Amino acid sequence: MRILALFIGLSLLNSCKTENTETLNTYPKMNLIETHKEVKDVHTKLLLKAEEGKVISLQIEAGKQLKEHVSAVPALLVCVSGNGIYKDESGETNLKEGDCVYIKKDVKHQVDAISKSNFLLVK
Repeated sequence: MRILALFIGLSLLNSCKTENTETLNTYPKMNLIETHKEVKDVHTKLLLKAEEGKVISLQIEAGKQLKEHVSAVPALLVCVSGNGIYKDESGETNLKEGDCVYIKKDVKHQVDAISKSNFLLVK
């Protein structure tokens, strides 16, 4: 799963706009947990905006929820740390470090954190 997430991330890097590549070169290494400096129940941080997509870091506090919503595009949710539950109309999927789930376009879904969790959302 980690290899899949890395492959997707590298693929998106290849399609980045110049200004985003320059930003990434300024910060060649980062820690996902440390990018969330504000204490909020649910906190997102845009990591990369490519010409055709983006990668978002999502942190959810233990016992909190990214409320039900619909994504206009397909996405991949990767659990980087912690554990949570992805729910959509077809059921529930438990997520632990290294797990990922494909999110279909126009499907209502939500994410519940069992423990403080960090995810990457690739759109």
